[in-house]
Amino acid sequence: MGLDNPIHLLLLLMILLLVFGAKRLPEMGRSLGHGLRGFKDAISGEPVVQHLEMTPAPAPVAAEAAPTTHREPTLVP
Repeated sequence: MGLDNPIHLLLLLMILLLVFGAKRLPEMGRSLGHGLRGFKDAISGEPVVQHLEMTPAPAPVAAEAAPTTHREPTLVP
């Protein structure tokens, strides 16, 4: 009796979804993957290579345009 039955895996995933919510599950899976990768690298004795995640760069903010008409100050008599 283990998790060899697909019904058991589906039931486990449904319980995890109810307990932790849809937003936390990808974060938990990502952190579990990083932990397992670190454990595997430590056991194998290979040098550590940083795995970078691709994130989009923020859009540049456009500067406000200066007014095109320039008025000279006038003195009122």
